[in-house]
This record gives sequence, structure tokens and C-alpha cells, in this order.
Amino acid sequence: MISDYLESVKKQFAYYKMLGEKTFGQLTNEQLNWQYNEESNSIAMIVNHLSGNMLSRWTDIFNTDGEKEWRNRETEFTTINPNRDELLKLWNRGWECLLNALEQLTADDLDRIIYIRNMGHTVAEAINRQLAHYPYHVGQIVFIGKMLCNEKWSSLSIPKGGSESYNANKFAKEKHREHFTDDFKDDKS
Repeated sequence: MISDYLESVKKQFAYYKMLGEKTFGQLTNEQLNWQYNEESNSIAMIVNHLSGNMLSRWTDIFNTDGEKEWRNRETEFTTINPNRDELLKLWNRGWECLLNALEQLTADDLDRIIYIRNMGHTVAEAINRQLAHYPYHVGQIVFIGKMLCNEKWSSLSIPKGGSESYNANKFAKEKHREHFTDDFKDDKS
């Protein structure tokens, strides 16, 4: 069961990474840097924050606090205007740190205590914390993308009007066990 948990969270994080990337692919450089108002975040700002958080939380997790001294969270929310390549490098740097850290974990590590701002978490709790945090921000990225693309938006899940067909396809198959993200690797199911 524990090894299933680790495999499941790896797939879920990869799924949310993919959702962000499929959103980026539908947007222009200008749209990646667009802000609704001064109090809102652009996609670039959200990416900057996610990357900073991932690097801080998942670098040397067993020996250093997850809120690293070198991290400046406040600057993650300042206006930046990267081009697409710079944005993707920032995005990938954070995700690589997270996914590499997860790959190194064993079932025995899940009960080990690590610290975030001096608060002890089991590794499993820290994973769950971030599995709520990162999709929250990826959802913001997708929402901004949908607003900007409007009718040109290409759905990342079941498109409007497609539920009946999608469900008919699912229920036409025998009951089986698979991870929900397996459907989303190569299509927009």
C-alpha cells in the first residue's frame, strides 16, 4: 500500500505539471505575463512562486528546513516578464527538484520527520501538503488560460458536452484497477 501511495503521488504531481504545460502551450508570451489587476498574479508570477516553493521544500529535505534561508518568497510575487523559454526553465527547475526528491524516497522515509518553518511533518504529510498547494496554483494557471483563450480554449479534461460519450466509453470496459491519470497522458479525456 505504501509503495502504491508513492507511485500515486508521483503520477498526480506529473498530471498537474502536464496541465500547466498544456495551458502554456495555448498562450502567447504576452498572455503568460498578463495580470487582471495589481492585486492578482500573472501566470509567470505563479510559476515563479511554484518553482521557489518546490526548490525550497524539496532540496535536501532530511537535513535542512523546507523554508530555506536563500528563499525570498516575497520576490516570487513581484512582476516578472520572462519569455516562454525562461518561464519553462523556471517551471521545469522546480518540478525536476520535486520529482527527483520523490524518486529518491522509500516507503521507510514516509514516517520520517522533516521540517517546514520549524514545524515537524512526516514526509507523507509534507507530500500531502504540497499535493494540495501545487494543484491549487495550477488551477489558477488553467483558469487564467481559459479566460484568456475564451472560445479558442482546448479543454484539458472532458470537454463541455462530452460527458455522456466519455462515461459510455468508461462503462463499456470491464471493471479494472488503474490510476486516474493514466487516461490523461496522450489525450484530453
